[in-house]
Amino acid sequence: MTVQLGIPETTVRADAIPHPLEPLTAEEIAAAVALVRGSGMLSARTRFASITLHEPPKETVLHFQLGDAVAREAFVILLDNDANAVYEVVVSITNGDIIRWEHIPGVQPQIMYDEFVECEAACKADPAFRDALARRGVTDMDLVMVEPWSAGNYGDASDQGMRLTRALMFVRSEPHDNGYARPVEGLVALVDLGAMRIVRIEDSGVVPLPPEPGNYAAEFIPAMRTDRKPIAITQPEGTSFSVDGHAVTWQKWHFRIGFTPREGLVLHTIGYDDGGRVRPVIYRAALSEMVVPYGDPSPSHNRKNAFDVGEYGIGLMANALELGCDCLGEIRYFDVFLNNSRGEVVRYQHAVCMHEEDTGILWKHYDWRTNQTEVRRSRRLVVSFIATVGNYEYGFYWYFYQDGAIGYEVKLTGVINTGALPPGETRKYGTLVAPQLYAPNHQHFFNVRLDIMVDGPQNSVYEVHTVAEPPGPENPHGNAFFAESTLLKTEQEAQQSVDPLNARYWKIVNPSVRNGLGQPVAYKLAPGENTRSFVDADSSVRRRAGFMGNHLWVTPYDPAEQYAAGDYPNQHAGGAGLPAYTAADRSIENTDLVVWYTMGHHHIPRPEDWPVMPVSTIGFMLKPLGFFDRNPALDVPPEMAMHGACCHEE
Repeated sequence: MTVQLGIPETTVRADAIPHPLEPLTAEEIAAAVALVRGSGMLSARTRFASITLHEPPKETVLHFQLGDAVAREAFVILLDNDANAVYEVVVSITNGDIIRWEHIPGVQPQIMYDEFVECEAACKADPAFRDALARRGVTDMDLVMVEPWSAGNYGDASDQGMRLTRALMFVRSEPHDNGYARPVEGLVALVDLGAMRIVRIEDSGVVPLPPEPGNYAAEFIPAMRTDRKPIAITQPEGTSFSVDGHAVTWQKWHFRIGFTPREGLVLHTIGYDDGGRVRPVIYRAALSEMVVPYGDPSPSHNRKNAFDVGEYGIGLMANALELGCDCLGEIRYFDVFLNNSRGEVVRYQHAVCMHEEDTGILWKHYDWRTNQTEVRRSRRLVVSFIATVGNYEYGFYWYFYQDGAIGYEVKLTGVINTGALPPGETRKYGTLVAPQLYAPNHQHFFNVRLDIMVDGPQNSVYEVHTVAEPPGPENPHGNAFFAESTLLKTEQEAQQSVDPLNARYWKIVNPSVRNGLGQPVAYKLAPGENTRSFVDADSSVRRRAGFMGNHLWVTPYDPAEQYAAGDYPNQHAGGAGLPAYTAADRSIENTDLVVWYTMGHHHIPRPEDWPVMPVSTIGFMLKPLGFFDRNPALDVPPEMAMHGACCHEE
């Protein structure tokens, strides 16, 4: 749940913070708002789009010692609805003054939650909108769901200069019904969010509402399974991790938890304790952007391509996680403080969940000659949050393993997006999931930004694939193959795609640090499920989401380059973000660099995805590659028997 708080403004001593990357407190957000309001530069209809920690320079963070004086600053994005103007403001909470106030012309920040609410009210109050619904037999506005989708940018001259959304409609049969079972096909309202009025209604013809409900809650299921016995996950002695503010230590791992309204969960300063020295691996890791392009060219669906990070703010849609439902076991929750568009502080309770999981065998060997078995069980630390974006739920999970590996996984569930069909028809570009109801084909592309620092800031990236040695003197039996590494020297060379048939992966190397075998230390980025984009390269969504064109991008570190689709993708014409960042083809050899990984989930819907979708997953792994001299998990102790037999009983 979210709770609005009345917080007095405050100031913070520069030497009083436990760490420069501690998230803004509720009091600090309130202080930032007070400073901005006190400037006298706000109109009556200015909205606070976002307020986040203005992160200090990397060098300041890396050399910070407790007691050092570091000013606390907030980065504020403002939207003046009267002038349709966007401003970026940096305020010093420590000094109580404004450092920067800059107008950013021609951009739109993300759509804010209260704009969704106001948009629905404006649509329902519009006579033409009500008439269009009445022609479809819909007269009870209380049962109508208005779902604002980002409008994109299709070059329509009449749409320029407005803050727009495309509102789609669904109709519930009763207040608790699953409205996505009854989409109003062929009806779209284009809404100016600045004036909060309908600009035009696009009506391509009446299609009957689908006849069947799609309810999935327990009260609608006539018979539940009765053969499921309870399962309990307990840690009688407590958890194995320790938390100090937002700093976490677990099984030799050290990192910090952060959270922003745009990216959601952010992890900072990830390192591994190796012999008493914490060796850095990643400076900052977060979801940079995601886009969901739909593959149906019909009027209601051809402009569906939501950028859920840049156009909505995935962090603003975080759920309050519940024990036994979203998270299981001994849980440590983190609350998050954000703001609404009025500048009020909002507390997101239990937004981040952290717990340990048993994940099977870590390593094992049975020596049949001595009849001895050594086996260790694997445990991982899970840090996660879940966001609801309209019909979809996305769970974002970071995994830390005892062998030095890091995993990232997205779990996709919720309700598939739907369209209506006349009786007896099917749809080439989607799947019939219920009578007169279909789900359009679509894809989900996620880009994760990894500010890498493998054993230090100077790194290089190699593309590695496996080559079969041609038959000949060096391969007389035709069985030889080897891994071939190619240094990616520039940004253009580093624009790569997955190649599972050649076992392609990428390794991030520190050429200045060697392991005990004389090899440069490295981590490998091992792709998981992936696919290519099926939208045309010249389409609007592809121009705006250029990052979809490659699975790997690498750039030299620049604190101004944070988002794969640019700072303001909402209604942007395209070309921003990674295509613009990499246009100069800068050197990425032996430097402070950022690795951007794009992964695509391909969704041709199934009837089994209705009325609520079983979880699908997509992700990648970062695995040590010569970072250690040998298996770093040799010191994991064997499990002792608690219930029944075990391999190491005492």
